[in-house]
Amino acid sequence: MNAPKTLAPKALAFLLPLISGALVLTPLIATGGDVAFPTTRTDLNPKDLKRVETVTRPTTDFSKPEQFELMAGGAATTRADVNGDSFSHFSANITFAEEGTFKLGNALFTKLWVAAPSSTQASDGLGPLFNARACQSCHLKDGRGHPPEGGADATSMFLRLARPARTEAEKQQVATYQKLNFPDAVYGEQFQDLAVPGLASEGKMQISYEEIPVKLADGEIVHLRKPTYSVTDLGYGPMEGDVTLSPRIAPPMLGMGLIQAIPEADILARADPDDKDGDGISGKAAMVRDHKSGELKLGRFGFKAQNASVRDQSSSAFAGDLGISTPDDPFDHGDCTKAQAACLAMPTGVQERLGPVEAPDPVLDLVTFYSENLAVPQRRDMGNPEVLKGKEMFYQSGCTACHTPKFVTRRDAGNKAQSFQLIWPYSDFLLHDMGEGLADGQQVGVADGNEWRTQPLWGIGLTKTVNGHTFFLHDGRARNLTEAVLWHGGEAQKSRDAFAALSKTDRAALLKFLESL
Repeated sequence: MNAPKTLAPKALAFLLPLISGALVLTPLIATGGDVAFPTTRTDLNPKDLKRVETVTRPTTDFSKPEQFELMAGGAATTRADVNGDSFSHFSANITFAEEGTFKLGNALFTKLWVAAPSSTQASDGLGPLFNARACQSCHLKDGRGHPPEGGADATSMFLRLARPARTEAEKQQVATYQKLNFPDAVYGEQFQDLAVPGLASEGKMQISYEEIPVKLADGEIVHLRKPTYSVTDLGYGPMEGDVTLSPRIAPPMLGMGLIQAIPEADILARADPDDKDGDGISGKAAMVRDHKSGELKLGRFGFKAQNASVRDQSSSAFAGDLGISTPDDPFDHGDCTKAQAACLAMPTGVQERLGPVEAPDPVLDLVTFYSENLAVPQRRDMGNPEVLKGKEMFYQSGCTACHTPKFVTRRDAGNKAQSFQLIWPYSDFLLHDMGEGLADGQQVGVADGNEWRTQPLWGIGLTKTVNGHTFFLHDGRARNLTEAVLWHGGEAQKSRDAFAALSKTDRAALLKFLESL
């Protein structure tokens, strides 16, 4: 998306009350569908293509840091002091005018939406069923969410609901990328535990844990906790019998614009769905529809890569988490279904003078721009001998087979701040079978119930600093990085076993390396 550099008078008239105190804040590779992507980069001349191939080649020298490794997000990297705001800085290379756009986006990202009707007409339309009142409620300090622990609430965690295709027609809709899956007839696509006044919520999420001891090669015992999910106090009757509950914690927001600028060819080059090279790793590309145009694109955002762009990810969150309609997901009643008549009868926040949806552009534009330009922090302790040793262990254990260290973004990226940057996300952005232990049983487009997108690792070592916890994986079951690694299975089983077989010293070094990212 090309973000607005200046705002039209009508846009300003809409935004000012929102953020002021007055209203409370080339050869082609076929993808099996109706689109094809280049097998090689089309944005570079031969000389630059050679440079990119050289600089992204995996290192074999672990005696010292690699060139440019400090700047994990390229020139967009923030060098600000490490503290609780480390994930909330803007890209270091955006223009002064864009800093203003970023700050407007931040104001909208943090604003609290209210139920309609309200005197704050530019801020109403919440729900009627919802999981949070603001984007920031889930992505606290733009970081990682957590499961409810003790007395903590579940604001930064929710359940996705889906059933499999039942008919040939439904199977065809999935096969042609028209549908990712099918919602529960009563509770929709997402289980919402909050509701506006006068309306019953959908119920409560319940989690129980079973402790599983795992013995490592050196005799150390690590206890993993296996979660079981259920719902109680259902407000609208029973769910359908074949509906799956898939838990999600809010992922960190950093570096999304850079991820979006990675060329399709470079991601697809690592895909090997049939494991033709026999290495046991069969990364699969996710193909999804653009929310607005319907065009088939490469999915790269979300735990199952169900969104192709930062804009799509943002509009999905507005609709599912907040119940706020946008131009790309114009659902004024959020995830209310036909079976929830009381929900559909509630007023919405659509204001004719502002447009046909509750959050018209430029709201979605600005939140998207903000999300695209949250900077990646620079690396720490890169030259520490233990960190370098841990990096070597990370490579030797085979972790880089999925956690690809580096890419160079497109020269023709939509924003110059993301153009031709060497970045270090440590992800291939492909779908992988992670084994039965992490399976949620829920199909999302081409991703089956065992498959998940490889999560980027940049910033992972600052989770405690920013968010005050160390809960990892899609549902936060892992209480630390050791547990997160030991939950890996399926295609990652060999790497998981290699980690478990390391000496205590080497294992600690690998963890030290992860903490430096």
